[in-house]
Amino acid sequence: MDAEFVAATSAAMRTLENIAAGIAPTNIPVLLVGEIGTGKRVFARRLHQLSRRSEQQFRTIACASLNSSIFHSELGLAAKTEARGPSTGSGTGTLFFDEISELDATCQRSLLYALPDGETALHMSLLTDRLISATTRNLEEDVRAGRFRIELYYRINGVCLRLPPLRERKEDIPLLVEFFLRKHSMQLGKPQPVLTSRTMQKFLDHSWPGNIRELENFVKKIVALGDEQLAVLDLGTVVTETRAKQTAQSREHSLKAAAKAASREAERDLILVALERTRWNRKRAAEGLQISYKSFLYKLKQIGLEESRTND
Repeated sequence: MDAEFVAATSAAMRTLENIAAGIAPTNIPVLLVGEIGTGKRVFARRLHQLSRRSEQQFRTIACASLNSSIFHSELGLAAKTEARGPSTGSGTGTLFFDEISELDATCQRSLLYALPDGETALHMSLLTDRLISATTRNLEEDVRAGRFRIELYYRINGVCLRLPPLRERKEDIPLLVEFFLRKHSMQLGKPQPVLTSRTMQKFLDHSWPGNIRELENFVKKIVALGDEQLAVLDLGTVVTETRAKQTAQSREHSLKAAAKAASREAERDLILVALERTRWNRKRAAEGLQISYKSFLYKLKQIGLEESRTND
């Protein structure tokens, strides 16, 4: 099993996994569409591992960073692989084009020439690898606008699968969190935290505009800091700022700035009240606010409150 693949519980992902199991053993090209951070590369690897080519190479071509000469060199590697011996009809490995919409016209023409079509036998083509492509864009719109070759679009789009954003598959968040906790605890050599139900609820409430990638970064931060509440405070800031941004898109910039300032001021007032009640004892104030002492010190610094007025 792929080290990055996590079995899903959401209906949308279970459906995709069933489709993957059905098409993986074939040579049909697959186009993966989804927002940034939805796991397109991981899903492509999953298709490769379920295929008859799983013992062969999985190779990624990052299209956004290529010019025509580098792209030709990348395709040449595939040609050399084929030259080692006659094709058996099963191909060599899997070739993953990450963000294929970023290919310029010259690269698109070269790729189109290299791929087999309905009238060209697989062993006669330049590329015998299984082709999986991914994009965050609507390629049909790019075709209509003349930015993407229509022949290439139909050649790479044997099956098109849409990976849902994390906000549409929140049932999978607990499994993903557990996986990332285990992964980064092992990588960082730290004990694996056990998150509270309150933290998990915050994860479920967040919209995750950065999708799985954003979730993993937050979980990694929890492991690295060794302080769940401190990391979640940052998440709360992101949630507040994201919601303010979404609801104020049609308003003046000054109004958004005022809303953010008001949120900061409300937080500052709560901290001041807690300090007044404890005669400026930071540890007791932290206990009263039900956050760790380390988290409280972080918030003092964040709101610019003079620590010289406080005591322990």
